[in-house]
Amino acid sequence: MNPLRLKAIVQKEFYHLIRDYRSLYLAFAIPLILIILFGYALSLDVDHIKTVVIDYDKTWLSRDFTTKLDASPYFDVVARLDSSRQVADYIDHDRASVAIHIPPDFMKNAGADREAQMQIIIDGSDPIFAGAVRGYLTAFTESYNSKLLVSFLNRQGQRAIKVPVEGRIRIWFNEDLESRNFIIPGIIAIIIMIVGAMLTSLVIAREYEDGTMETIKSLPIHAGEFLLGKSIPYFFIGLANVLIAMLLGQLLFGIVLKGNFWLMLIATSLYLLCALSLGLFISSVTKSQLVANQGAVMFTYLPSLLLSNFVFPIINMPQVLQWVTYFVPARYYIDILVGLYLRDTGLAYLGPNMVVLGGMSLFMIGLNYILLKKEGL
Repeated sequence: MNPLRLKAIVQKEFYHLIRDYRSLYLAFAIPLILIILFGYALSLDVDHIKTVVIDYDKTWLSRDFTTKLDASPYFDVVARLDSSRQVADYIDHDRASVAIHIPPDFMKNAGADREAQMQIIIDGSDPIFAGAVRGYLTAFTESYNSKLLVSFLNRQGQRAIKVPVEGRIRIWFNEDLESRNFIIPGIIAIIIMIVGAMLTSLVIAREYEDGTMETIKSLPIHAGEFLLGKSIPYFFIGLANVLIAMLLGQLLFGIVLKGNFWLMLIATSLYLLCALSLGLFISSVTKSQLVANQGAVMFTYLPSLLLSNFVFPIINMPQVLQWVTYFVPARYYIDILVGLYLRDTGLAYLGPNMVVLGGMSLFMIGLNYILLKKEGL
């Protein structure tokens, strides 16, 4: 491999990047926008649920129930209605997601040792949101029931009765249960795919469309030099984007890398090589910038977003899609990011994922080399 020829190819690609403002915009502006949008707009946390209450009982027990519900971080009682007819208006106009209907004999039945019923209406337009709300309400009601039951038994037995089972929950790795702590590191994997695969998917196709590929074939350069020279500019741009994303995550959202920085750098380099190789492969096969761009979106960006355990849990996917995820590099890199950002794990945990990323990179590099050799380079 001749260093002078390699330097010439790298310079040519850098000059093209500088002259093409659209590529620079895709390389830097879109990743920054994604970090801000995903960080502030995308949240998987369900809290401050707008709730309305129709209290026909108007006793201390019904008021105590709704007051404690409103005091929880998950529910906000936005209105106390006089009639159940108003519930439909609140839910239809998205002014409330939950309605609690307390009947007139609520405290009477509870005091008489009978089952005291209440009606809870949940907006099920979003099934994931509705399922979470249902779980919160079930847990809150069971907790409230257990306190009433213990109080009743203490009064009857005239001695303190302890709850038989007391669960003490301890959260590891993401103590605040903030989805942002997982989303911000995960978006780094998406940024690398945008910079690595989507940008490099255009470089070889551009040579074919501009008619310069035949000239390149006539030059005394090898396929390895061509691939490496085309990749180096985007490799450093990708690393720069990762460092910017890490810095913004710390400054804007307070998300700090807990693991080893050098392990992060090595894993990122392997994943970036895999993304660059995928982009170059798409570019070599399609030979058209438009088709290459669409192919990069279809085969790199979307799988990284949807099939990598980033937005949707892999365990909830159909079995066939679960098998497909093993061929998505982002799956392994997001696992590495979670280990470094949230769990502070070392090479013993990260090693297998890094080996897989390295193997994928070598396979794609070899495939690109064979394709270019067949093209006569």
